[in-house]
Amino acid sequence: MNAFEALGLNEQLVRSVTELGFETPTSIQEKAIPVLLSGTTDFMGLAQTGTGKTAAFGLPLLQLIEPGQRHPQALIVSPTRELCLQITNDIESFKKHSRNIFTEAVYGGASIMMQIRNLKKGVHIVVATPGRLIDLIERKAIDLQKVKYVVLDEADEMLNMGFRDDIDFVLKNTVNRESTWLFSATMPPEVRAISKNYMENPKEVTVGKKNSGNVNIDHQYFVVGAQYRYEALKRLIDFNPGMYGIIFTRTKADAQDISERLAKSGYEIEALHGDLSQQQRDKVMGRFRTKNLQLLIATDVAARGIDVDGITHVINYELPDDMEVYTHRSGRTGRAGKTGVCLSICHSREVYKIKSLEKLINSKFHKVDVPSGKEVCRKQFFHFMDKLMQADVSHGDYETFLPDLMTKFAEVSKEEVLQRVAALEFSHFLKYYENAEDLNRIESRGDRRPVNQDMQGGRRDRGNFSRRDSGYTRLFVNLGTKDGFYKASFLQFILDESNLKKEVLGKIDLRDMNSWVEIDKDAAGRMIKAIDGKRYNNRTIRMNEADGGFKRPSDEGRSRQYAGKEKRSFR
Repeated sequence: MNAFEALGLNEQLVRSVTELGFETPTSIQEKAIPVLLSGTTDFMGLAQTGTGKTAAFGLPLLQLIEPGQRHPQALIVSPTRELCLQITNDIESFKKHSRNIFTEAVYGGASIMMQIRNLKKGVHIVVATPGRLIDLIERKAIDLQKVKYVVLDEADEMLNMGFRDDIDFVLKNTVNRESTWLFSATMPPEVRAISKNYMENPKEVTVGKKNSGNVNIDHQYFVVGAQYRYEALKRLIDFNPGMYGIIFTRTKADAQDISERLAKSGYEIEALHGDLSQQQRDKVMGRFRTKNLQLLIATDVAARGIDVDGITHVINYELPDDMEVYTHRSGRTGRAGKTGVCLSICHSREVYKIKSLEKLINSKFHKVDVPSGKEVCRKQFFHFMDKLMQADVSHGDYETFLPDLMTKFAEVSKEEVLQRVAALEFSHFLKYYENAEDLNRIESRGDRRPVNQDMQGGRRDRGNFSRRDSGYTRLFVNLGTKDGFYKASFLQFILDESNLKKEVLGKIDLRDMNSWVEIDKDAAGRMIKAIDGKRYNNRTIRMNEADGGFKRPSDEGRSRQYAGKEKRSFR
């Protein structure tokens, strides 16, 4: 008996997965499919990306669908349009031999009128992003009253993106559902709250440890001065000549800047960020999927939902502020049983985060030195030699050229031929790295953040240390989680708006209705001037120095009054 058939799947679905090359179910598939086939059990599946979650819920859904009832019976909600399309494509592959089951993907960036027309024709499974789904509900273009099964895929990602209210709205509008299936890579309290509010005695399945990382991923980190991040990044790319990877940055400005610098140096790379249209985004992703691009550089927000097979490396240009974001970044590699590498470029003051990440993902991180210039050249040289030896000469009439080649090189030794080949291929590397510095020994010059020493034992005291006493001040801003922000997206927003570097910032305290930002005193005025008074979601942003420092001259009275109110409420 086929392994998938033993799970309870029908003949048509077994034929489809067999033709797709699936032989053995993954752990999440093996544990989830028998439970979900009942159709009446609420389910929570905790597993990393790349473990086969789409098949774990997609195959049972297809078997439960009643083709004769041409209305939405199943609703799958995913955080991004890329993941929405990927799920739809996978389900189309799974139902190759299951007749008369129709699916529709509804997401922003595509024609809503076309989606409405397709829905009116009658579909069984709807795959949707939250925003477009709610738009369709409010237009009364989709009827969810007869939906039996609701799947929340990448639930933690949707909550990180600020879709909590949207999820509540969708679940409140699917009152006749027979079961809710929730899949997530991590289990923060917000995800647990959804299960308590909308699920009844859910069957919970965990593949690996909670919040654990993929065991097939090698986690490495490199410690360099903040101003040498780009040089370290370039060396890591050069030291891994077969790399096919994603680079993560905090801001779209960094993503665009690094992309342009590397492209000018001859690297096949493009940036993915929020300023791209859907057409431009699809074009970039198309080139990356077909490996016409070696590298993709993106922010966390822009990269959500990207699922590309064969990624060998993930590089964190900087560690994320939200530690759980690291799980999603690293999960882009080491998928479907393959191995992968996640490289993180750290400043010395960020090393403490590594210990937190090790506990979060239950995996050891390895500290590695940034390769020297000579090591990079040596690695590139031997990579080229391997390619040379593996070159296929069986096709082509090369033998006709051999007499001329033998004559041409009659007086040249084999050693000299190899030297000349190396010179042609590696002259640019040799020149670039000829006088390369040792990045592992360069101290972080210009870093004004002090290390506070505990008088008892010489340890860093991060709990009570205030940067306001050492060149830092604290700014108040009337934005918070109620505005749809989480820590990483808030950081990206204020840096993009102010055009400042992350190095000027200290601690960020994100609250429901407002937030406090520690910042270098020299940069505080620039940030206030750039952000205070701007509009966000139809209301005016107020930013001022919480401790009575810098104020915009034109708004002095207003800022003093507003800051005073906030300081009283803070106390």
